[in-house]
Amino acid sequence: MKSLFIKYKSVVRFVLLFLGTYLLLLFLYSLYLSASKGGNYQPDFITNLVANQSKAIISSFGYLAEVVPHSSKTSMQLVINNQYLAEIIEGCNGISVIILFISFIIAFAKKFKKTFFYLLAGCVLIYGVNLIRIAILAIALYKYPQYQEFLHGIVFPSIIYGMVFLLWVYWVRNITKSTIEE
Repeated sequence: MKSLFIKYKSVVRFVLLFLGTYLLLLFLYSLYLSASKGGNYQPDFITNLVANQSKAIISSFGYLAEVVPHSSKTSMQLVINNQYLAEIIEGCNGISVIILFISFIIAFAKKFKKTFFYLLAGCVLIYGVNLIRIAILAIALYKYPQYQEFLHGIVFPSIIYGMVFLLWVYWVRNITKSTIEE
């Protein structure tokens, strides 16, 4: 057993760092969500912010966009040109994707400075792409409601998760490789 552990030390290290980081961040995020219940922002500050920023992007494309807290659910209702389109829920805010991204990067981390700046840049990129994704999805749902399942279930999740995958690949191939060579 000890020889297996030694042989696969790097794999065990990766798995432990990934799971430890993921579970810790998930726990902290769940505390945040619990503390947000009944607060000034519905359903929570981050989801509210994402909904309003998405509304601003939609409006910049020339549409009359509104987001209002749902009267009975923990979500924001998205309306374009007086037509109710969708609900923006906590899962739309991108935080769970960012937590997944951070966990993977930390599991492969070598040097603090490079890791920190890559995490910062990656989180900002994921957040920004998520806002654009929501805005374009909303406009697509407004124009092509018959493709709702395909757009919401396949195309737009593929965009955000595909980008995270590419960020991971770039990190492993370029950043950690250059750190090892230094």
